[in-house]
Amino acid sequence: MTTARTRHRVASGAGGRGSAGVVVHSAPLMLPVAGPPLREGALAVRRGRVLAAGPRREVAGAFREHREVRWDGVVVAGLVNAHTHLQFSCLARLGRRRYGSLEEWSTAFDAAYAEASSAPDALATGRRRGRKVDWAAAARKGARAAIASGTTAVADVVTDMEAAAAYAEAGLTGMAYLEVLGDTEESWHAEGRERLITALQEAGLPMGVSPHAVYALDVAVLEDLALLARSYRVRQQIHLAESAHEREYTVRGTGPLARMVRDLGFDFAVLREGGTGLGPVDLLDGMGVFGEHCHVAHAVYLTPDERRVLRKRGTVIALCPRSNRTLGLDTPQVAALLEEGNPIAVGTDSLASSPSMDLLEDVRLLRDLAREQGYTDADLERRLVGAATEGGARALGMASGPGRIGALIPGARADFAVFDIDTGTREPYRTLIEEGPGRCAATVIAGRRVWQRARS
Repeated sequence: MTTARTRHRVASGAGGRGSAGVVVHSAPLMLPVAGPPLREGALAVRRGRVLAAGPRREVAGAFREHREVRWDGVVVAGLVNAHTHLQFSCLARLGRRRYGSLEEWSTAFDAAYAEASSAPDALATGRRRGRKVDWAAAARKGARAAIASGTTAVADVVTDMEAAAAYAEAGLTGMAYLEVLGDTEESWHAEGRERLITALQEAGLPMGVSPHAVYALDVAVLEDLALLARSYRVRQQIHLAESAHEREYTVRGTGPLARMVRDLGFDFAVLREGGTGLGPVDLLDGMGVFGEHCHVAHAVYLTPDERRVLRKRGTVIALCPRSNRTLGLDTPQVAALLEEGNPIAVGTDSLASSPSMDLLEDVRLLRDLAREQGYTDADLERRLVGAATEGGARALGMASGPGRIGALIPGARADFAVFDIDTGTREPYRTLIEEGPGRCAATVIAGRRVWQRARS
């Protein structure tokens, strides 16, 4: 087994220009994701970006003066968590049990969230101090847990605005998505719309919008949010087909979701009018919700036609299999999504519905599910690691341009993770998936080491 340490030395190469401030990161194995695995590979990094990637001898020789950081283990392009709610890390007790349905979990979550919002520190520490939970601190805690498992970027859904900057404060890149839920058409036009626009303008960071789900907002609000997102050029993220009862809700306005929404006191048009006659995908597609600017979370209960609609729109699906299992849901259709060519990413969801922030645990479960569902191609592990890196970057709109993440190629951000494993002559992607969970040794974001496991 390798150890979680680094070796530093100064090297000089023949030729090369503009070498000032260059750091060469090398390792026995590198997985750039955008290219083939590199045995004895290296990255040249300056000012947080990748200058060159390739065999160590070639990269080191291209720069006359540089400092080398030698990593033991496997260097992988930074993992991108495409769906989480970092602020709910203080509600982790909810994620440590199993539920019978989304509706059952939602009831438990709503009670815990209400308690945390009015009395907190109680949930986080067991002590009641007469003030609500510090959602920003809870989000930073979740962000640190994500970083310690090799995640370098997140698509973080934020319910309370105070938690919006927490991911960046912890050192992560990515984007926060301000969640919108509970608005009727009347409340939306009375104050909700203006409140959202003001929040986006005053955010101070790039921010997306997350209409929670088709059952959490009036139809007119969902449609207006789609228009606002395109008008303001902001990205969207929405929970889709997470519940087995979502279709019944949108088509007929009946079922367990409808009862839950009524119990919460929301007077939505879908309930008053007996549904829309459309499934959730067709309903949202008719509003213009989907596109490359939008990605969806979960998407467990999709028909082949619905998968085709999302594929046609270029909408990425963030799969969260451990969260689905916690909520007692069916498994996502991993094999079908891969075989049909739907763009996918991977998310953990929050600690309120998942046992950890370790994204590779979800990748490992997706691999097992795909095999059980009949996927037999040899590229499975490579594609799933790609989903957890480049797929997440695509979901965030960061798969190209100067802010590119998810791959170690020239011009991209120097975001990577080091895993304390030795692949030997084994297939590297398979070994990473099987042995990588729980064995992140270090995380580097924009060329800066933000976390490293203490040596025993």
